Amino acid sequence: MADPLTPTISDRICKHMNEDHAEAVVLYAQVFGDRPQTEKAQMVAVDPQGMDLSIEVQETMEMLRIPFDHVLQDSEDAHQTLIAMVRQARTRPLQNEKQATH
Repeated sequence: MADPLTPTISDRICKHMNEDHAEAVVLYAQVFGDRPQTEKAQMVAVDPQGMDLSIEVQETMEMLRIPFDHVLQDSEDAHQTLIAMVRQARTRPLQNEKQATH
């Protein structure tokens, strides 16, 4: 059975994402956060409604909230949703890339 999304579980998810999937966290900011210039990103928190990222854009740090497309039920739902989001992000061109081709 999956764990509910408590602050402890959020910390565990964030630690795992930041240590093992840093490129995915940058992609979340670039694509879903509409910040294509993001150079670095760290996942700060995950709750049933979305994720909070700390991002760096042109040497400036800012906080970014990215809502999920549904309310997460538990840690397994978070896992599957984050995987689906990174797969989707990898297939979508960044906003500045679309503009550069027109």
